[in-house]
Amino acid sequence: MTDPSPSPERAAASIELGRLMETAIDALPVAYRTVFMLRSVQELTVAETARCLDLTEGTVKSRLFRAKKLLQERLATQVERATPAVHAFDGERCDRLTQGVMARIGVNS
Repeated sequence: MTDPSPSPERAAASIELGRLMETAIDALPVAYRTVFMLRSVQELTVAETARCLDLTEGTVKSRLFRAKKLLQERLATQVERATPAVHAFDGERCDRLTQGVMARIGVNS
């Protein structure tokens, strides 16, 4: 059996992703953030959200669409900025990867 608990790396990545999402959601305009939270987090229906906010269902759908689009754009920008650091090879990590590759291709170092 495998250990169901995530590795420390996965746990840290999950926490960081949660922080990124919270920051991106907090940056949404209030009208979009409110609809996003009610629909996506609280899982209210479109009709329930419309009643809670005294909006039409079409407005709820439109705001949710726009909120998701803004979140997508913000998160994509953050990922693009972080990508170069993901594959930076240096020090121990580089040595470990090199040794792994060399071992797989049968070359002793």
